[in-house]
Amino acid sequence: MASASSFPGTPGSPGSEPFPAPFPFVLVLLRRMADFQPGLVEDALRELGFGRAVMREANRRWQAMQRSPRRRPAVARYRSVLGPPETTAKRRIGDLTCDALSWPVPLWPDLRFEVLTAPGGAVWNEWLVRAPGAAGPALRTAADLDPWSCTVDEVARAFAPARPMEGSAPTRWRLAFDAPDGAPDGAPETQTGELRPYVAEFTWGLLQRVERVDPAN
Repeated sequence: MASASSFPGTPGSPGSEPFPAPFPFVLVLLRRMADFQPGLVEDALRELGFGRAVMREANRRWQAMQRSPRRRPAVARYRSVLGPPETTAKRRIGDLTCDALSWPVPLWPDLRFEVLTAPGGAVWNEWLVRAPGAAGPALRTAADLDPWSCTVDEVARAFAPARPMEGSAPTRWRLAFDAPDGAPDGAPETQTGELRPYVAEFTWGLLQRVERVDPAN
């Protein structure tokens, strides 16, 4: 595992070479998730061998790449930090056919980072999805919705018909849905089957938090 001291371009290290793939973009993902799950992010940074300063620097570099007047197309930027995609496939969405490119993510071996591009190369979507052949979690009640356990499409399928909502910031998605409360693991089962309204918030397609909605509001 790489360490913060060997991460090019970080404070105290010489040179400004590109970050080694794929860790820089993993750190960009974590930087956005830290707004919701700082504890999980701290654990992930320790697992990767990096500190918060390295995460902030990776995010700064990524933002600079996106805003540069000489920036490359979005897919080229992803390739520059993630390398060649693991898979490339055609996917039909409505009347259009798009390209789906995916890369493995070190922290989440059962997930892939997927980029959908329209004809001409414009990016339609960019988020984490379940890897082909990997089993997702069993989602039956709201108590099953643990942070970082599932993706947007998995929650939408489990609690259909979920209703997409505007995200609170770029790279964020929200879903409104109805689900039984259920009970946490190890607690007596209290589920009555009554559906209650919830809103789930996702960053880069991965679940961050779920809140029960007061119908009176």
